[in-house]
Amino acid sequence: MLKAVVLLSGGLDSATTLAIARTKQYECYALSIDYNQRNRSELIAAQKVAKSLNVQEQQIIKVDLATFGGSALTDKAIDVPNANTKNSIPVTYVPARNTIMLSLALAWAETLDCYDIFIGVNAVDYSGYPDCRQEYIDAFTKMANLATKTAIEGNKITIHTPLISWSKEKIIRTGISLGIDYSMTVSCYQADTYGLACGVCDACQIRRKGFNQAAVIDPTCYETNL
Repeated sequence: MLKAVVLLSGGLDSATTLAIARTKQYECYALSIDYNQRNRSELIAAQKVAKSLNVQEQQIIKVDLATFGGSALTDKAIDVPNANTKNSIPVTYVPARNTIMLSLALAWAETLDCYDIFIGVNAVDYSGYPDCRQEYIDAFTKMANLATKTAIEGNKITIHTPLISWSKEKIIRTGISLGIDYSMTVSCYQADTYGLACGVCDACQIRRKGFNQAAVIDPTCYETNL
């Protein structure tokens, strides 16, 4: 059976990506990154999703990006804003996050003799992050196939982005059809320890809109004052 490393954050998109990888008959290895993010409950969610979808193995690697800060997700001095209304990169962008995560996934893939990596980036219903675009994925793939022993020896590395052009509605409908329990997932940028979502940040607004458009009951627990 072919192996795949799947980046699993604990959010809606990464859970759906893992489910899709499983339908393609990959033996899945889930990689979650503890980058000292503000939302710690997503790591607990990632463990629940990994167990629910029967991954072969899950690794949680700590890389403290809060050392650098520069993002509302890693620096508590920067407030998480409400939904982004400007055509600009929001303060929730974490510098080089996907590059770091994909690099770690690539390193693990090489040790597993694995040539496939899945990541749940999305260029449609997203917050304006530059590392969620197809151009970025193409560039990283080119680098991966220039810089690894695996590729030099003739085994091409493929970065799979099954959700990149999907609407949130389509993502949710697909996940439901694959049996995902989205109540396990956490998308909120500032969810509390128990995964309670704020309901007003960009991630919450995109998630709520997606469930509404999919005509599916949103299982997310939001703050009671919303």
